[in-house]
Amino acid sequence: MSITGSGRGQPLLDDQIEPFLQHLRDDGYAERTIRKKRTIARAFARWAKRKGIATIDLNDGHVDAFVRRLPRGEKPRLKFELAAVRLFLGYLRATAGVQCPAPQAPASSTASLLQQYEHHLRNNRGLAENSLRVYLPLIRTFLASKLAGSSFPQSLKALTIRDFVIAQTRNRSAEYVRLLATALRSFFRFLFLSGHVPVDLSPAVPRVCKYRQSTPPAFLAPEQVSSALAAMDRSTPRGRRDYAILLLLARLGLRAGEIVSLELDDVCWRTAEVIVCGKGRTVERLPLLRDIGEALAAYLRKDRGVSKSRRIFLRMWAPRIGLTGPAAVGHIVRLALARAGIRRSGRGAAHLFRHGLATRMIRQGASLPEIAEVLRHRSQMTTSGYTQVAFEALREVAQPWPTRGGAR
Repeated sequence: MSITGSGRGQPLLDDQIEPFLQHLRDDGYAERTIRKKRTIARAFARWAKRKGIATIDLNDGHVDAFVRRLPRGEKPRLKFELAAVRLFLGYLRATAGVQCPAPQAPASSTASLLQQYEHHLRNNRGLAENSLRVYLPLIRTFLASKLAGSSFPQSLKALTIRDFVIAQTRNRSAEYVRLLATALRSFFRFLFLSGHVPVDLSPAVPRVCKYRQSTPPAFLAPEQVSSALAAMDRSTPRGRRDYAILLLLARLGLRAGEIVSLELDDVCWRTAEVIVCGKGRTVERLPLLRDIGEALAAYLRKDRGVSKSRRIFLRMWAPRIGLTGPAAVGHIVRLALARAGIRRSGRGAAHLFRHGLATRMIRQGASLPEIAEVLRHRSQMTTSGYTQVAFEALREVAQPWPTRGGAR
């Protein structure tokens, strides 16, 4: 009996290799890759047996020790083996009872506050993950400043908060300072509501002016949208997937994050609707237009394949899971525009389609409430920015300038 199976009821490491490889097949890994990982998993099992390490006791330190046996000059091989063994250990933790590392206690009171604040945002406020990625780094920067001393947060004063915000304005964009002020107000309200401070200090955070945009948002013209769609190679699995994504952007004006979050159950084929989870966890039902439905059906039937993930759009490479985030959609859009020879302007490649839809609607005579309804804006102030693209339409209704003797 091998040492890796010492102890009644403990799994043998050798016996876990084939189930692990089958798990990789289910996740869409190629057989060539699986053969390489089989070799590494077997080497790891032999190494653990020689060291007398039971399967149940394996941890990340053992993974690092196993990889350190390789010569330092073989970096590509070292990187591949490290990834393979970590994947194997993750499988063992999920199926064979191998213990995950115990969570470390917060290193300080400020670290504990950050964890509590994150829990507050996620569970009490219901913020989306994208919002958490904005708020938490800003508050982490604040907690790392000199303000967060030994007597924090009881030592907080309105004047020191104001000075901190003003100091952060140096060499920073107005948008960064505005987001910092918003995050700080949220954090100080949390401190007050949770009883960490006796007074709500959120009013002490200075207001940051946000001027209305003087230029219309960057957008794609109708002919550019058509060129981008026509440039997609729909003879390949990637092309069919990306074509369906571009249609959702162009026809329904979806945000990149909304496309990433779409799941199989969100498409109601019988009623021709798409259920979209938008900002603020709102749920909207949008029409499943014919061309979108055909593109989705082609991708789902031919290319998506079987996956444990319920997301509609999956990665092309193993593991076959959902797209990692909005940036993945942005990358798809940038490649599509480059393929069509379109030079984009402004940030947010995926939003160019959304802005293009709004611009086309307003030029065709749609009202602001109608555009706000289609784009699911919570405030018509957001929609009003598109009025700047209708200058030519305004010329047609402008009255002639009066002159001596009457208008000419």
